[in-house]
Amino acid sequence: MEKNYQRTLRACYLGFITQAIAANFAPLLFLKFHADYHISLGRVALISTAFFLTQLIVDVLSARFVDRIGYRVCVVASEVSSALGLIGLAFLPDLCPDPFAGILICVVIYAVGSGLIEVLCSPIVEACPFDRKEAVMSLLHSFYCWGSVGVILVSTLFFAAFGIDRWRLLACLWALVPLYNIYNFATCPIERLVEEGEGMSMGRLFRTPLFWVAAALMVCSGASELAMAQWASAFAESALGLSKTLGDLAGPCLFAIAMGISRVIYGKRGDRMDLTRTMLASGALCLACYLAASLTSAPAVGLAGCVVCGFSVGIMWPGTLSISSRSMPLGGTALFALLAMAGDLGGASGPSLVGWVTQRAGDDLHAGMLAGTIFPVGLIVGLLVMRRMTGARDKGTGKRE
Repeated sequence: MEKNYQRTLRACYLGFITQAIAANFAPLLFLKFHADYHISLGRVALISTAFFLTQLIVDVLSARFVDRIGYRVCVVASEVSSALGLIGLAFLPDLCPDPFAGILICVVIYAVGSGLIEVLCSPIVEACPFDRKEAVMSLLHSFYCWGSVGVILVSTLFFAAFGIDRWRLLACLWALVPLYNIYNFATCPIERLVEEGEGMSMGRLFRTPLFWVAAALMVCSGASELAMAQWASAFAESALGLSKTLGDLAGPCLFAIAMGISRVIYGKRGDRMDLTRTMLASGALCLACYLAASLTSAPAVGLAGCVVCGFSVGIMWPGTLSISSRSMPLGGTALFALLAMAGDLGGASGPSLVGWVTQRAGDDLHAGMLAGTIFPVGLIVGLLVMRRMTGARDKGTGKRE
């Protein structure tokens, strides 16, 4: 019987939507947690720290253990963990003597699932016999963007219709997505990226110069994306005069929509584009967006820079994964796991650098954003170095060289 790899692709689409739910739902409730459970805002901020720190740990462990355990077992476990964490969030804080501890436990549980999804879905799709692999990868990663937009908009509409006090019910409803996807991953065809024992070890990857260039690209990609996304709401408030709540929705939503559009465009027309040249053009556009946000005093121009930046960074993460996989075909799961870790490190360090420079400059956000230009510059330099090292331009065909 012929294997239906479209089922595998749909399962991975829902996997990235699950990751978007895990990453974006709890932050919408930060003020609710603060008010209902009397948790200080400083402790509330630790929720995001726990989420991303757990993902980083999962990235590292996955590089060592996923191949031994098997893709199917691990990816099914990712959906189980995501569902349990979301359902637990509805009940555990009220059952624990310390509600904050209950929240953190649930966040760590679904962050394990989110980290596994981040590591596994890309190599699972890469191992499928699709044509135009880069385009398929770009379209796959667009579902994280659409998932983020959907979580924010649907949750906002739910709270408006039924009240934010019903957030526990919504947490259980969101858990239905990973619960349904357990069946998808349990039954869809899943191939190995490389045969057992043939994949490169972590030590061998660390001795490969091209790996470090790819890792640097992932750091710059994550930093370019998150450093701007974190400040999108601030520009939305100043440019449009929106309230804090609407600013939080408008800025990140517009950024995610623009990023999703860029990934869909490449997903649909990628066979007609040169991936490396497209990424270089995107890096130049990203640099222009950072300069627009940092050097102009016009709020509307700053907001436009934020939104267009989402478009410019959209291809960077999936594009780097595609080029790296083709250039290091025996990289296997370890390659994808370590590159995911590098991207997460960039996502954590980028906003921190912008915030630190902003504070040192007397709370001048423009100075912080100007410092952030180092990340798109790093993207451009890294791409030029990678193209020189591989010795051939990528033609966007999705075929291994």
